[in-house]
Amino acid sequence: METALYVTGTDTGVGKTLASCALLHALRARGLRAVGMKPLASGSERTPQGWRNADALALLAASESPPDYADLNPYALPLPLAPEIAAREAGVEVALAPLLAAHARLRAQADTVVVEGVGGWAAPLATDLWQADLVRALELPVVLVVGLRLGCLNHAILSVRAIQADGCRLVGWIGTGVDPDMARVDDNRELLRQRIPAPCWGWLPHRQRPDPAELSRLLQLPA
Repeated sequence: METALYVTGTDTGVGKTLASCALLHALRARGLRAVGMKPLASGSERTPQGWRNADALALLAASESPPDYADLNPYALPLPLAPEIAAREAGVEVALAPLLAAHARLRAQADTVVVEGVGGWAAPLATDLWQADLVRALELPVVLVVGLRLGCLNHAILSVRAIQADGCRLVGWIGTGVDPDMARVDDNRELLRQRIPAPCWGWLPHRQRPDPAELSRLLQLPA
């Protein structure tokens, strides 16, 4: 099993946080100290402790010996906008160096780090900073979350091609039931299996109130 992972998605709202939290629980069930990381998050609430993002807090709750929030989520941006716009509105300059430093601190206290990206693979972190830049700098293998809904085959194939074209390594993918009314789910699953050149690590079905710890049992991670 990889000692670090980067979780990306075929789009926004496909269940990256749920999949990342389920991965953390699955890794912890193997006896590993697993912690999450959300390098950049837009859409945060002001608290007495500072800006906090719901996805980052979910990763924190799923982590073994929860790390400092500032390391798990170095950039918590207030507005729920594309990161580039949210950072500009907040007067924040997103840079690679603080992300690498935060990741190094997390790696020092854990056996494995699950890093959740933003939106889909091609969503930039900043004007001159792409998710692929972070993944290459950290040499992270990539896990793709595919939201099962109409159009998912196209989105998955394009995402895979983009990941490969950016010189990054896709090691697995996870399907999520984001559309409970989707027709021909089994047929779509089979088409995805045929066309994604990496093993499927599992399917996370639609739940009104999903429990990442429970759903982690549905994942089949490599040895």
